[in-house]
Amino acid sequence: LGNLEAQNRIGAFYANGLGVKQDSSEAAAWFLGAAEKGHAAAQSNLGGLYARGLGVEKDYAKAMEWFGKAATQNNADAFNGLGGLYLDGKGVARNEEEAVAWFRKAADAGNAAGQNVLGVCFAKGRGVNKDYAEAVRWYRKAAERGNADAQNNLGNAYARAEGVPRDDVKAYMWMDLAAEQGFAQAIADRDALARTMTPEQIAEAQRLSREWRPDGEYSQAQKSPLSSPE
Repeated sequence: LGNLEAQNRIGAFYANGLGVKQDSSEAAAWFLGAAEKGHAAAQSNLGGLYARGLGVEKDYAKAMEWFGKAATQNNADAFNGLGGLYLDGKGVARNEEEAVAWFRKAADAGNAAGQNVLGVCFAKGRGVNKDYAEAVRWYRKAAERGNADAQNNLGNAYARAEGVPRDDVKAYMWMDLAAEQGFAQAIADRDALARTMTPEQIAEAQRLSREWRPDGEYSQAQKSPLSSPE
């Protein structure tokens, strides 16, 4: 019946294989219909497909175009998508400072993926001066909203004493939370860390993991991985 939000959501179900067989081409068709009529989230999602070549031929210029349209409507996922293109010079001249500016806009809007990648920029000194404490601050914001990548990054910060005092129990806890979401790197990192811990430490970390609850809603259906940097 022409409801743009419904079209975008159907696209998201196909993109992520939720309730239907995953089909990026079908997702692109639904996103395009809504995007052409000005739906910001659909525009951002379509930009993500073009950036990754999912269901459409990879085209960074079109990714930039659709992210840009969504960004003019203050779509936080699009801010994050633009940051990813600037960070690696895809479809635009590489500009890490510009990338950080877009990531910060996404992060300030509460976008967990943007918060995490902004933390990565601080940890690696990309577009900003290296600052582990600031990296941890952003990792924590995203981790507390349930972002698995950020949870594992925060866990590694505790394991390496980068921006926080070393704490293997907290490190294991955050890695375990990410591992429970099927994040492969977190599973490997957690299991490697466990080999250096006592059974008592592991038991305590697992208890903390069981009792932890995300700060705010962050379900699979609400994630927008399509517009996150690769």
